[in-house]
Amino acid sequence: MSTIEKIQEEVLVEEVVAINNEIVLFNDDVNTFDHVIDTLIRVCQHTSEQAEQCAILVHYKGKCTVKTGPFDELKPQCTQLLEAGLSAEII
Repeated sequence: MSTIEKIQEEVLVEEVVAINNEIVLFNDDVNTFDHVIDTLIRVCQHTSEQAEQCAILVHYKGKCTVKTGPFDELKPQCTQLLEAGLSAEII
């Protein structure tokens, strides 16, 4: 393996390790589907289809990962979800 290939491999491994956090959204008996969908579109930049699918999964499965990425990027998004009255946490 050449030095360049080894460096590229190390960079790829670091990128995979760096994106290991996720925001999990939990079901509740308070928020409407429309509110959840609108909030995911606004906060997580979901398409309307993505947001609707996540809302359905949360409703029927009890939770759904709605965003993955580095902790520093997820923290403000999770805070906004919480401020909107949704139940979410970073894991």
